[in-house]
Amino acid sequence: MKKSIHPVYRPVVFQDVSANESFITRSTIQAKDTVQWEDGKTYPLVKLDISAFSHPFYTGQQKLIDTAGRIDRFKKRFEATSGKTVERKAVKSATKTLAHVGGAAKRPKVLSTAPKKEDKDAAKKAPKKDKAPKKDA
Repeated sequence: MKKSIHPVYRPVVFQDVSANESFITRSTIQAKDTVQWEDGKTYPLVKLDISAFSHPFYTGQQKLIDTAGRIDRFKKRFEATSGKTVERKAVKSATKTLAHVGGAAKRPKVLSTAPKKEDKDAAKKAPKKDKAPKKDA
């Protein structure tokens, strides 16, 4: 391993400023501040705006934000249909053709190029041909 090209991997204290909680882990991040940890040693300090201590997903304290009355509009539409689904118009797919295929051209479905069982059986029953030509004496 080459020397003086790798960052220093050391213990660093991360502090969540919104929850006022801290944790220590190893990192290569550069830190300007330092803090004295519970063990009496001084470690670099990195301040975080959000972590698992304050994130709504981890704490279970999610905030429901109703932007522009979306929930009210949905409830209004739902009540108008009495909770039933509305049937929609059927799409006419039979009349559509693909130009690059040549209209409504139909091709036979070929799933495999391997010989079929019937072809193999017929080949077995057929008389064998001699590869070498017969010589007349």
